[in-house]
Amino acid sequence: MAFRHDTVNLEFDKDPHEPDDDEKIRDDLSAVVQTGENLWLGTDEGVSLERLSANDDGAYGNHRRFDLRKFVDLPKDDDQEEVDVEGLDVSGNYLWLVGSHSMKRKNPKSDKDAKDNLERLADVSRDPNRYLLARIPVLWDENDGEYELVKSGPDPKDPTERLAAAQLPATDKGNALSDALRDDPHVGPFVKIASKDNGLDVEGLAASKSRLFVGLRGPVLRGWAIVLELEIKDGGDGSLELKRIGTGGRPYRKHFLGLNGLGVRDLTIDGPDLLILAGPTMDLDGPVAVFRWPDGANRAEDRKQDSMVWAKDLNRILDVPFGERTDHAEGMTILRNSRGGTTLLIVHDSPGKKRQRGAYGTAADLFRSGAGG
Repeated sequence: MAFRHDTVNLEFDKDPHEPDDDEKIRDDLSAVVQTGENLWLGTDEGVSLERLSANDDGAYGNHRRFDLRKFVDLPKDDDQEEVDVEGLDVSGNYLWLVGSHSMKRKNPKSDKDAKDNLERLADVSRDPNRYLLARIPVLWDENDGEYELVKSGPDPKDPTERLAAAQLPATDKGNALSDALRDDPHVGPFVKIASKDNGLDVEGLAASKSRLFVGLRGPVLRGWAIVLELEIKDGGDGSLELKRIGTGGRPYRKHFLGLNGLGVRDLTIDGPDLLILAGPTMDLDGPVAVFRWPDGANRAEDRKQDSMVWAKDLNRILDVPFGERTDHAEGMTILRNSRGGTTLLIVHDSPGKKRQRGAYGTAADLFRSGAGG
């Protein structure tokens, strides 16, 4: 399948939490999903989601910020304690989001001496806010013609029912998912390892009603990437619970994918298939590609246990351009329109100068195929 490459401008406002203007929202984009004429974007900094609206010129602007603390409970209620949003998707009238669930290692800094930098490299820590798996109602507002996040509201399909924000409750070391993974024979040894050292690092989310696919950037085991499959149920009082659907009563299934050594950067559902944005698990540049897992999003009757999907059973449909220490493809969504075909939108962390637009904007990649092109 041939894709035509284009770009679309994303126009953000100044980050109100960065008075010195050193950090900009466009520099930290990590997840994206579409609702109508709106794009929802997550970043790996802060505690908010960003909403953009389609403009008449084809760009996205009219930036509005939604503070996640208005909808979910975070262990640390602080602007500086990041959620590290790494996956977004919409199913029905719920927006689902997931944090990285990862440990972090401090970076050396050029203004520090060797002793200080060696100490920084030895510092591995856990941010409680990163262990977030939640849903938030997303509803159409007739007054301003935009989709809005609400803590609760009537179900558009049945106004007698109400939709409500909910999340996996926090535990002493994360949440129910990370706690279960600590005992996993494949993932468990990597839970305490920093994300960019091939440790546990959630990147990517695809939602289909109560079923979620969660992509792991790491660990990658002998070249095999991992996608977790979850079944979510409502626990009441704003809480979510994981159904025990996996081998040995685990609250997840594991799907090992032959991505030639790459880890998962994002996921999106395309009909019965699952599209996978894949890139390096370590702190490296490229290669980056999109793979199609045929029938991967279907609830196959024979898929009631962990599985392995060999490289020959995955279709590499697109190679994504990447830069040198810039233009890291992080988020992917399908733009829906009436013309058919497939239009993939991909957003980037650390955009290079050629991608930057003005003081706060950036260019996202568009890849079009079929009738939609």
